[in-house]
Parts: sequence; C-alpha cells; structure tokens
Amino acid sequence: MRAIVQVVKKASVISNGKSFSNIGKGFVVLLGIKDDDTKKDAEYLMGKIEKLRVFEDENSKLNLSLKDVGGSVLLISNFTLYGTTIRQNRPSFIKAGHPEFSKPLYDYAVDILSQKVNVQTGVFRTDMQIDMVADGPCTIILDSEKTI
Repeated sequence: MRAIVQVVKKASVISNGKSFSNIGKGFVVLLGIKDDDTKKDAEYLMGKIEKLRVFEDENSKLNLSLKDVGGSVLLISNFTLYGTTIRQNRPSFIKAGHPEFSKPLYDYAVDILSQKVNVQTGVFRTDMQIDMVADGPCTIILDSEKTI
C-alpha cells in the first residue's frame, strides 16, 4: 500500500460535475492499493498518517500532527500510484489492485483513520477533479513495504 501525503491549506473534490467533499487545513492523501495488501498494511499507513508531524510549531519546526492543528484528511483512492513505465512510456497498471479487492480495503482504511481524525473521501472508481492549495509545499511518500 502506498500513499502520497500532500499538506494543504484547503482541498475539495468534484465528481461527475458535483461537489462531493472538502476540507480545510490538513492532508490530501492519494492511496494506492495492490492485490497483496492486507488490513495490516492499511493499519500501518493510517497510523503513520495520523501521527505524521509535518505542521509548524511556534518555532517554525515541522513538529505538529493533524490532531495538534485540528486538521482533516481528504483520502482519495488512486490506482495510478502503482503505475510503472520501466519498459515503456505508457504506464502499466498491472500491479494495481483490482477494484473488487481494493474497495473493501480502501473502506477499511477510511474507517480506521476516521476514528482518529476527520476524514472526507473521493468517489471510488470515478473521474474526479481535486482542487487543493498546497502548503509549503510539503509532500511525503509513505509505503507499507517501508521501501521508500
């Protein structure tokens, strides 16, 4: 499981031409799931996201978490995080999880993170427009395989 965490001042999602969700200060998290990911992977990554200290404290040090600043998460499923262009220029998504597997694991990730912080979502398997104001910019890559 892989996540791209973007610190934002605000963000919103439009799906099928309609406003779906929005947050103020917090994270936009793009979440990629592959078929061999487990609930343990989701628990690990959501725990990292919850505790990630990337907001400035009174000394301008990146030392505060979402809870510390009252932040929210906009959690978006994104199969393209497992795209590869190793042998070509057109991405292959063969490592990305199939929707029937990924959706329940995505829902599980939303559920466990929602117990800790405010979480809004995108719409699974739709074309979405994500509007965000990046803060910093501060972007962190997390991977449950701990290889990044």
